[in-house]
This record gives sequence, C-alpha cells and structure tokens, in this order.
Amino acid sequence: MHDLGKMLFILGLVLMVVGAMLWKTGGLGRLGRLPGDLFVQKGNATFSFPIMTCILISLVLTLLGWLFRR
Repeated sequence: MHDLGKMLFILGLVLMVVGAMLWKTGGLGRLGRLPGDLFVQKGNATFSFPIMTCILISLVLTLLGWLFRR
C-alpha cells in the first residue's frame, strides 16, 4: 500500500509539471483544431468536440502500448 501512495504522488507531480508547461506555452499547438474536429458557435454558446484529436491520441497511445509490451 505504501508503494501505491508513492506512485500516485509521483504521478500527481508529473501531471502538475506537464499542466504548468502547457499553460505557459499556450497548449499543444494544433491539437483540438484539426480538420474533422467539431466546433459550433451560435451567439454566446459554443460547443467543441475534438473527434479527430481523440482518434489521433488513441492511435498514438495504442502504438506506444503495443511497442512497450514487446
């Protein structure tokens, strides 16, 4: 149980550092604005759903998982 707490603490620190880097640099570039991502704006209401970004991230994570399992 002690190892789980240590792992969660380290994961939290890593997420905090990555979040701070993204915040200071302005994001991930074109991710979230790829062709195929839905963005609707009417009046004061906006709706955004990054379908292609989700597919791209899923493919990258799948490939990384496949490579590290071998």
